[in-house]
Amino acid sequence: MPEVAVILGSDSDLPKIKECFELLEEFGVSFEVCVSSAHRSPERTRKWALSLRGRGVRVVIAAAGGAAHLPGVVAAHTTLPVIGVPVESHIAGGLDSLLSITQMPAGVPVGAMGVGKSSGANAALYAIAILASHVKAYAAKLESYRKKIEKGVAAKNQRLHKIGHRDYIAALEKKR
Repeated sequence: MPEVAVILGSDSDLPKIKECFELLEEFGVSFEVCVSSAHRSPERTRKWALSLRGRGVRVVIAAAGGAAHLPGVVAAHTTLPVIGVPVESHIAGGLDSLLSITQMPAGVPVGAMGVGKSSGANAALYAIAILASHVKAYAAKLESYRKKIEKGVAAKNQRLHKIGHRDYIAALEKKR
């Protein structure tokens, strides 16, 4: 029984939010993944959204690009929290998707992540935070995760001070 349901409007979006799946797995969150389009398969999308609560799903992550109607369509068919992930596109770099997701009418809210590589990861972390409000084990894992990333920032700062900003920048540029 999945706790989180991830829906994407296209299979080409899967690699763009792979960090979402990786973090859900790292935290031990059960999830399912579905490809269904708000426009190309509207009835399938509606039926899927209507089935979520009955299947034990507690949070939905909906990734979509372009017009990005998928998060809103899913939210229209469930009262579960829906997190919209704007997928970067060649049109406006994903800003069109972000604006579409954030402009939901009153009464049908969708949480929206930012555009870019970290959007899938942030969606997973936000879903985990929602789950953590009722599951102490997730709260503990989330706290541990945040301490881990805090240590990573401290290590980077220590290295910066050790080698200086010029060498640090040069090392970053070599990685690209």
